[in-house]
Amino acid sequence: MKEVKVLGPGCANCKRAYNLIEEVAKAKGVQVQLEKVEDVAAIAGYGVMATPGVVIDGKVIHMGGVPARSVVEKWFS
Repeated sequence: MKEVKVLGPGCANCKRAYNLIEEVAKAKGVQVQLEKVEDVAAIAGYGVMATPGVVIDGKVIHMGGVPARSVVEKWFS
């Protein structure tokens, strides 16, 4: 199971990123533990300065803007 965190203050793009990741993981049959992180100090702790940020298994793999669906699909391939 992959641990996925979406980092952001709860803005519209953060919500879209969260929903997209959830949808793609489900479509690919990948089990994920998906979590929203809205605490500014926690987000800064990852070094993310532009949200939404995405962390998979402790590694920041995206920051700033909603990732393209094709990119998210590659994360779960």
